[in-house]
Amino acid sequence: MNRADVQACRELMRGGSKTFFLASLALPARVRWPARALYAFCRVADDEIDGTADPRAALAALHRRLDGIYAGQPAQPVCDRALAEVVSQSQLPRPLLDALLEGFAWDTEGRRYETLEDLHAYGARVAGTVGAMMAVLMETRSHAALARASELGVAMQLTNIARDVGEDARRGRLYLPLQWMREAGLDPDAWLANPVFDARIARVVQRLLAEADRLYQRGECGVCHLPRACRPAIQAARLVYAEIGRAVQAAGMDSVNRRAYVRRPRQLALLALAGTAWWRPPGQPIAAGANAEPLPAIRFLVEAAAQDELPDRTFYQRTLRMLTLFERQAQRQAWREPASSASTVSLGGS
Repeated sequence: MNRADVQACRELMRGGSKTFFLASLALPARVRWPARALYAFCRVADDEIDGTADPRAALAALHRRLDGIYAGQPAQPVCDRALAEVVSQSQLPRPLLDALLEGFAWDTEGRRYETLEDLHAYGARVAGTVGAMMAVLMETRSHAALARASELGVAMQLTNIARDVGEDARRGRLYLPLQWMREAGLDPDAWLANPVFDARIARVVQRLLAEADRLYQRGECGVCHLPRACRPAIQAARLVYAEIGRAVQAAGMDSVNRRAYVRRPRQLALLALAGTAWWRPPGQPIAAGANAEPLPAIRFLVEAAAQDELPDRTFYQRTLRMLTLFERQAQRQAWREPASSASTVSLGGS
């Protein structure tokens, strides 16, 4: 990848998500830059849809940009060029990105979710897709690994929703299961018109965090399916996001009047703790749900990306991977050598 594009994607992640940026530092280099490229495209796409008066037109433009990316003819934005290279190298399935954009479309429609299962379907699109794509970038495509990775993404989205109840409501958005609100004695429309915190909304938030915790447990099992070098970063993201839920609980479930966050010293402590994840044997049952059936909402993601029935790599894929590694080594050497050196490799565009 073009060195300027690598840096631009790094800065997008650094400015957009301190949690994911911190976790990405623990990824091996071969996964770190593709992960940042993927994040950059997702971040830019989300911002472009939120920041326009015509979200449908923005979504249509994003689909056309994906057409160009998968045709090897990306548009000019840095994130498109970077993602095109990731798609080429990792064979990232297009249905995963299409599902992500579908989730963005649901946001523009102001869609609400009657049941927890309906909310799972939303979380699968806006976050489960990212979990599945990260597994692909880590060259892990078993059904079990993809299921747990997608569910981990859903868990993180549920944590986001629990944390941002008030912030979302002030933007006219409501993601809490409507059925749960009515069971707690709340009228969803009346509450959205006047979002206040009380014991009833606290019970709904608590239920949502309990579901997130259930999925975090299952997600921990998936960490053991990943390459050892990748495990600490994913475990770090999992621990920090679960800790956001603990911060909401510490605030008495009041995410209407305040926004919970995890302080940097605690983040660093969790990152250090996550470093122990590297030694666990693949598939070791370290938490409940290791062999659980995937959430119905994420099965289509697993099917889109899984390669359980295929060899890990054909001879052609292994050869291509080796050539790619040699090329990257040559590029790194070129960056270190003076421009006048006869052995300098011309990087050009990506």
